[in-house]
Amino acid sequence: MAVTDPIADYLTRLRNAQMAGHHIVDIPASNLKKRITEILYAQGYILKYKFEETDNKQGSIKIAIKYINETRLPVIRKMTRVSRPGLRKYVKSTEIPRVINGLGTALISTSKGVLTDKEARKDKVGGEVLFYIY
Repeated sequence: MAVTDPIADYLTRLRNAQMAGHHIVDIPASNLKKRITEILYAQGYILKYKFEETDNKQGSIKIAIKYINETRLPVIRKMTRVSRPGLRKYVKSTEIPRVINGLGTALISTSKGVLTDKEARKDKVGGEVLFYIY
């Protein structure tokens, strides 16, 4: 079955695994999802990740979900998809949104690749706002 919105599928799989208390989630891979995973790891939202290649397909991504030790609550509080296939949201470099006044992160697909909101502001480049995470 074909997925019409792979980014929403990625976020839903991650969200469902967190709510079920799983430690590892398996997601079908693509170059965009690999870049998103690298950014989430760099920002500290996930514990580890591993790209697994298979013979005939593009492979999968195994993500270890990060939890707060004392309370066993996931580090990721909320993920909100902004731009979707039916309604794309584009922003200029001067109009990049701040998520929770800079405490959260917005991922933006730009001409320089997928960047965080802070990197896009620094590089003065706009693009499609993929999702917010905090």
